Amino acid sequence: MDVNFQFDWSAAFGSIPYLLPGIPWTLLISFGGLAIGFFIGIFFGLLRISPVRWLRWPAIFYVEVFRGTPILVQVLFIFYGLPQLLGSPINALVAGIAAIAINSGAYISEIVRGGVQSIERGQREASLSLGLSRTQAFRYVIWPQALRRMIPPLGNQGIISIKDTSLFSVIGVGELVRQGQIYIATTFTALEVYFMVALMYLAITWTLSLILRQIERRGLAGQ
Repeated sequence: MDVNFQFDWSAAFGSIPYLLPGIPWTLLISFGGLAIGFFIGIFFGLLRISPVRWLRWPAIFYVEVFRGTPILVQVLFIFYGLPQLLGSPINALVAGIAAIAINSGAYISEIVRGGVQSIERGQREASLSLGLSRTQAFRYVIWPQALRRMIPPLGNQGIISIKDTSLFSVIGVGELVRQGQIYIATTFTALEVYFMVALMYLAITWTLSLILRQIERRGLAGQ
């Protein structure tokens, strides 16, 4: 089979103006979902370490369900399944943000649990012996230290969530992959366009990694 193919750099660079509008949507879905997911993760993460057993079970159920099912299935359920239950359609952007939120929240809850439990028990006991209440000991002693230790895994989760947005083209969200699909449909330059899409995702995640490294260094310097 004779294959005579040359990568068309002009087609690759020519696709950039058509792909750029997808970047704000990608960032909005990922960071909007992560912001909500962070608070969800804190809530369920603290429930996971609650001394009250019946409070731990809902958190365990939530984590196992949303970590154990693909995010693509979750967003399809939200976008196509929930409207049948609610009797009204759900906006694709809302569905994407919701999927990132509930999915990242499950992972973040485990990050929170691990971060809090990594703090030595003696620090809590020392805080109580100094007259702090349990709430004050957690707020002023345990949580700040745990949060510093959570920065690297939280950063990794952020990068994962950004890449997960590429799956949301199936519901018509105008993120990077969707913009690429629309452009490919008229130019038939799939290799070149997806190459540029990959570079744009790499640029976003690499920039985020650099920012997180700086935050981590400052956090360590402040210890």
